[in-house]
Formats: sequence, C-alpha cells, structure tokens
Amino acid sequence: MKFEEALRRVIEEHGRATKGIPAFNSVHEGFAVILEEVDELKAEVWKKPRLRDKAQMRKEAVQVAAMAMRFLIELL
Repeated sequence: MKFEEALRRVIEEHGRATKGIPAFNSVHEGFAVILEEVDELKAEVWKKPRLRDKAQMRKEAVQVAAMAMRFLIELL
C-alpha cells in the first residue's frame, strides 16, 4: 500500500510540475533540475535529527522522483 501511495504522489507532482512547462532544453538541464531537488532534500536530511521535518523530507523526495520520472519520460 505504501508503494501505491508513494507512486500516486509522484505522479501527481509530475503532473503539477510539468503542466504548461516545456521539455528540458537538454539532458544537462534535466540533470541540473534533478540535482537541485536532491540538494533541497539533502538540506533537510542533514539537519540535526530534532530539527528535521518528516513532511518536508517526503515533499522533497517526491519532487526528486517526479523530476527523475520527467527526465526518463523525455528520454523515451
């Protein structure tokens, strides 16, 4: 069940993040977008445990996955 919920969130984020936005200009741009999302997740993960926000980590992880999905789809 958790897999389906995670996938649903990624699909929703992918749709929201790509609506009306053109494809990446290059694979370099696609990689840079993914890296930016990873950096945002890293910033949350590297906080002291008592300062971490689990909901924010989930949000950032979904954004990483959605941009990786977009990258993959554009390569198909």
